[in-house]
Amino acid sequence: MDTKTSSYFDDFLTADVAPAPREDTKEHKKERAVLAGIEDKSHRGAVSGDIDELMAELAELAGTAGAEVAGKLVQRREGIHPGHYLGKGKIDELKALARETDADCVILNDELSPAQIRNLSNMLNMKIIDRTALILDIFAMRARSAEGRMQVEMAQLKYRLSRLSGAGAAMSRLGGGIGTRGPGETKLETDRRHIRDKLTKLRQELKEVRQRRGLLRRQRERSGIPVIALVGYTNAGKSTMMNLLSGADVFVENKLFATLDTTTRKIEINGAEVLLTDTVGFIQKLPTDLVEAFKSTLEELVYADILIHVVDASSQTFQNQMNVAYSTIASLGAGSGPVITVFNKIDKLDGVMNAPLTDPRASFCVRTAALRGTGKGDLLEAIEQTLKSLRKRITVLLPFGEGYLLDYAHKHCTVLNREHTADGVLLEVYGDEEAVGKLGMFAINT
Repeated sequence: MDTKTSSYFDDFLTADVAPAPREDTKEHKKERAVLAGIEDKSHRGAVSGDIDELMAELAELAGTAGAEVAGKLVQRREGIHPGHYLGKGKIDELKALARETDADCVILNDELSPAQIRNLSNMLNMKIIDRTALILDIFAMRARSAEGRMQVEMAQLKYRLSRLSGAGAAMSRLGGGIGTRGPGETKLETDRRHIRDKLTKLRQELKEVRQRRGLLRRQRERSGIPVIALVGYTNAGKSTMMNLLSGADVFVENKLFATLDTTTRKIEINGAEVLLTDTVGFIQKLPTDLVEAFKSTLEELVYADILIHVVDASSQTFQNQMNVAYSTIASLGAGSGPVITVFNKIDKLDGVMNAPLTDPRASFCVRTAALRGTGKGDLLEAIEQTLKSLRKRITVLLPFGEGYLLDYAHKHCTVLNREHTADGVLLEVYGDEEAVGKLGMFAINT
C-alpha cells in the first residue's frame, strides 16, 4: 500500500489562509492567574470528568493562552452559587490567594452568567475570565484562515454581547491580555448595535461559505471519492496523523488547539482515491456558540464515510476524552458510519495501563506513534478493509451504445482503469453498492 497527495478541492479550503496572528511578540510580563473551580457533588461521575482532571486541563488552557498559573482553588459544594459562582467564604480565600501570589486575574472553570462575572469582579476587584472566554481567546489566537477568523469572531461577539454590562468595575480598568484578543474588541463594550450589525454580516458571510462547502460536497459525492475525517480530543495528534497519511505539512504543535482550520488532502490507498480531512479538536465544556459558529466546518463529520478517531493513549484520562469526543460527534448528528479508533502516542506509555486500549464502538482499533511513523501500515490496512466494506471493485465492459453509463461511472465511481476494446469500453471501477448495482449487468470476470 502506498500514499500520495494532491491538491484536490484545496483551492477553496486553503485560498483564504493568511499568516497566523503573532502571539505575544512584545517583551512583557506574563499575566499571572489564579484558577478556581467547583466540584459539584451532585454531578460526580458525569461525562465532564472529575475536578482534578478539569483543573489540570484549565491550567493547560491558561498556559496556551499565555498565562502563568500562580495558584489553584477548588470548592466542593452542592451546585454553583447562582449569584457569585463560589461561596462567600471561598471568595475571601480566593482574594487572599490572589493577593499572596500577586495575580493579575482569576480564571474560572465554568461559563459564568453576566451577573456572576459582575459580582465576582466587584468582590475581588480583579479581572474575571471564565472557561468559555479563555477557550474563545485561544481560538482567536490560533485561527489562520479567513473562514476560521469569521467563525471565532462570531462566537466572541455573541458571548460578549450578553456580557457588556457584566464585566464589573475591575474589568473596565484593565485593558489587554487574556480574554480580550480577537477582532473588534475596542468597540464591543460601547456599541451593542454595532455588535448586532456585525453578527448579521458574519452570519451572512458564513452562510455563503456553508453554501460553497455544500457545492463542493455535492461535487465530491458525484465523483464517488470516499471522505475520511480525522476526529478526536484536542492535542491527540490529528494533524500529525494527517501528515503521516498524506505527506502533507500541516502545522503541528504540542499545545491545545494548535490547528483550527480544516485541511483536506487527496490520498491514494492501494489504488483507491480518498479525501482525508483534518478537523478541529474537541474539549470538555466546549462553548455552545463556538460549536454553532464552526458548524459549516464540523459538518464535514456528518457527511464523512469513515471517521478516524484519534486518541492520546498516553493520557491518564483517555477514556473520558473518548466519551467527550463521541458525545460531541453525536450532538452534531454524525457518527452513524464506521469508526476506526487510533490509539496514538503509544511510545509515551510507561508500560502500566489502567485500562485496555479497546473501543467497542469502533470497527478497528490500531496503535500508532504518528510522530515516529509507527503503526502506519496497520492503519492503512484498517482503512482499506473499511473501504472494502463500503465500496466494491468491479470490472465492466460497457457497449458503445451505453454511453450514459460511461458518464455515470465517471461521476459516481472511482475509475481505476479504462481501456477501449473492439466490443466497448472496459472499465475497472470502485463504487458504492448503488453504483455497482447499476453497472453490474455489464460486469465481466477478470
